[in-house]
Amino acid sequence: MTVLLSSCHKPQPVHIKMVCTSDVHGNFFPYDFRADKPASGSLARVSSYLNELRSSSLGDNVVLLDNGDILQGQPTAYYYNTVAIEHKHLASEVLNYLKCDVAMLGNHDIETGGPTYQRYMRDLECATVGGNIYLEDTDVPFIPPYVMIERGGVRIAVIGLTTPAIPNWLPRVLWRGVEFRDMESAASHWMQYVNEHESPDLVVGLFHSGYEGGITTDEYVENATREVAVNVPGFDAIFFGHDHKALCDKVVNVEGDTVLLLNPANNANQVAVLDVKYLKGAEPQVTLAAELVDVNAYEPDAAYMNHFASHQEKVKKYVSKKLGVSTHRISSRDAYFGPSDFIDFIHRMQLDITRAEVSFAAPLAFSTWLPEGDIHVRDMFNLYRYENMLYVVQLTGQEIKDYLEMSYGQWTNQMRSPNDHLLLFDEATIDSKKPRLKNIYYNFDSAAGIIYEVDVTKPVGSRVRISSMADGDAFDLNRTYRVALNSYRGNGGGELLTKGAGIPHGELESRLFYSTDVDLRFYMINYIEMRETVDPKSMDQWKFVPERWTVPAAERDYKLLFENK
Repeated sequence: MTVLLSSCHKPQPVHIKMVCTSDVHGNFFPYDFRADKPASGSLARVSSYLNELRSSSLGDNVVLLDNGDILQGQPTAYYYNTVAIEHKHLASEVLNYLKCDVAMLGNHDIETGGPTYQRYMRDLECATVGGNIYLEDTDVPFIPPYVMIERGGVRIAVIGLTTPAIPNWLPRVLWRGVEFRDMESAASHWMQYVNEHESPDLVVGLFHSGYEGGITTDEYVENATREVAVNVPGFDAIFFGHDHKALCDKVVNVEGDTVLLLNPANNANQVAVLDVKYLKGAEPQVTLAAELVDVNAYEPDAAYMNHFASHQEKVKKYVSKKLGVSTHRISSRDAYFGPSDFIDFIHRMQLDITRAEVSFAAPLAFSTWLPEGDIHVRDMFNLYRYENMLYVVQLTGQEIKDYLEMSYGQWTNQMRSPNDHLLLFDEATIDSKKPRLKNIYYNFDSAAGIIYEVDVTKPVGSRVRISSMADGDAFDLNRTYRVALNSYRGNGGGELLTKGAGIPHGELESRLFYSTDVDLRFYMINYIEMRETVDPKSMDQWKFVPERWTVPAAERDYKLLFENK
């Protein structure tokens, strides 16, 4: 007699967990190399979470994805981008250790330049995807548009897309030879292709693009995740990032199907997790659940830390190198309320390095400082957060004024009484314990090289009055000036040159007079090393008026913005 034991058991669904990191920004260790102190998050804690999953009944049914922007942020990434260039990139080694299955290129990865991000991809043991990145003027994908992952017989297509707004921030030299196309049209094309050629059981998006909004042109939308999820049927779930805003939600697409959306935010403090239970059959049964997991509930993985200990020590040694001495402490907090030692230190360097006539700069960290006494390499990452190059562009006097009008229009409130706020706050947060500025602080550009006032009682567009050049010469609205600014701004970042100064984006490249060949931080390091002692002082070339209102308002707003925290 033959007994068919299998007939006594109901088939069980295949259980898979897909885990996604995004916008890690070099946070490989639970340590802030800029501040020289322990930190939250990091891929070391993610490793502990993955170990827990893989040691459970899931076993190998754990899929890890990284959603890009891993190559800039902490000195750990910068060191392997610019110093240890003969070695395998640490970002690649870490993702390989974690058994990453798919990676994405974000804008901050492209910003490191072709040699660096291509070395990173070459060192990875998994595919890097990008379905809307093509070789220029062709229909040939630059990297694989999607990958197929199989676990327990379940075939999962992962389609990658990155924000097409990259040319608005980065110089062509960093992405020469490729182009970034609209996400929705690319998603539609590859969805059709995957369904026809791969017959996937599930389709998952991996998008380095925020939920919605951002830069919008006739050709593309910067943050198009929601738009794609709604308008391109076929996605079961989409992991996304870029905007650093945690989200675990769902939308209904044009065919009435639900699409899960997961964004773990940044710095590896959280991971996005898609729980999949799939039972194959004539009518497959699929259960999907989404969550964000706080990895700070986990201790850093000791084996991981031991494996990468030598890398951590190399970076610590690098950032601990002494560059010079500062006569006093300077803080970015002062930059919101008038001329400051902090921003004018950057202005002076930009003017000295380029010999430009005017400089534009903004605080690139909301609240940071350069210490009194010894200055180390780590301090340069606080003084200047990103790897921008230094540009000199040609602008007319009128364009300079219009640029500043947009900057201060985003920065300052229109004061109608002495009791009003100087800064433009988000009204919904003004009475909370953590009031927030309405607009992004790193677009609050001030100028040096000119003498001017900002009358905050006037409406937006009529606040800036430029009286002269800093040397006393007349300022001419019709004359063309050489203006120093960073490459992010020079390529249209923040739209101060385009919407503000009114220059068509396609004309920006023709305005470029000079560009450094390496990042601005490199020049800042050399600048301080050459001088040994620096004495950062405000140049006092502009002010908010009327001062009988703005000075007390600045004191009140400083307390509101910083002393409640």
